[in-house]
Amino acid sequence: MASSTSTSWASATRDPRPEEWWFGTWDIQEKVWPLSKGKGVTVALIDSGVNAGLPDLRGRILPGRNIIGPSGDGRKDLDKGGGHGTAMAATIVGQGLGAGMVGIAPEANILPIYSTVEDLAPAIDYATDHGAKVINVSQGLASPPSAGGCDRGIQRAITRAIQHDVVLVASAGNDASMGVMNQEPAQCPGFLTVGAVDYKFNPWVDSQPAPYVAVAAPGVHTGSIGKTGTFFPNLSGTSNSAALASGVVALVRAKYPKMPAREVVQRIIGTARDVASPGRDDQTGYGLIRPYHALTDKVSASSPNPVYSAWDATQRLSVPTTLSPSSSTSQHASQNRHKSMVSIYLFSIGGICLGVVAIVSAFLLINRARSRAHASRVHKYSFSRNGGSDG
Repeated sequence: MASSTSTSWASATRDPRPEEWWFGTWDIQEKVWPLSKGKGVTVALIDSGVNAGLPDLRGRILPGRNIIGPSGDGRKDLDKGGGHGTAMAATIVGQGLGAGMVGIAPEANILPIYSTVEDLAPAIDYATDHGAKVINVSQGLASPPSAGGCDRGIQRAITRAIQHDVVLVASAGNDASMGVMNQEPAQCPGFLTVGAVDYKFNPWVDSQPAPYVAVAAPGVHTGSIGKTGTFFPNLSGTSNSAALASGVVALVRAKYPKMPAREVVQRIIGTARDVASPGRDDQTGYGLIRPYHALTDKVSASSPNPVYSAWDATQRLSVPTTLSPSSSTSQHASQNRHKSMVSIYLFSIGGICLGVVAIVSAFLLINRARSRAHASRVHKYSFSRNGGSDG
């Protein structure tokens, strides 16, 4: 019976819930699904885990890993709230069998990895080593621009993933009201960072602006299910826009299985529709992702690809990339738990006395802890929070 259910789903299109307005905006059923439903593509979801037992996710959640704890395969949502990881998974691969939540790439698979940003490097390594062609990170830590660049352990893991032909997607963050803030891993070279727009294609007021935002996707009142299977209609956040972008990447990778990750990202950016002010802007990047055009348009080899241009620059600076996953896990844990990015940088500068280093490091550890506490609000929308066509 299981195989017949899978076959019927592959041949018959389930209608999404009316709240999933982005289906109509992107002409998913009429124009996109006849070309691709994401078949055979594994999307690693680095999040709070996924409730794999829900009917809406039946047959699409692979055994993954709990990076933080001593056991677990990621198929349980450990979010203390409504179930952030489950919501992201349903946005990508929902089957419409329970609450009626239908995902954008229903024939793709989810590799659930329970991890926070503090343990992101080993989570990325695990995804890379277990067949993921897309990695979605809908979470992040906020810090002021003065805090420096991407954590070296995370950057090493990103480089290794890119060298294994993986596309990495991150949410831009929900911190626009705080002014200019950097998000990790969104700021890390190699991530396709995604902002959010509403159903009128206006930038979402809370979508974090930054020079590394590449594109935007629907993120206002998009809706999804929580870990109990209940559908929440009015969820908003760049978490969801990143999940939708990851779904689009899965659609493209399924249609063009031999297309390099670099070209996939260039195609998605190159076919985006400009929104807001003319030209690239810091809230929506090069514009709204358009799945149908990403699947069908011709994109010039000279089309902008800021994601890979930024990563290429890290290679010219000789960022270390030769660490094994096991050694990088140990190094990353040490760096993220005992040093902030700023204290690592300051420690490397000769001539600073030990007393100053100690004072600065202590201050930054406190600031890092505050950022961690803030991160739970930044990307993880509350489950109590209460268009047109551009396919």
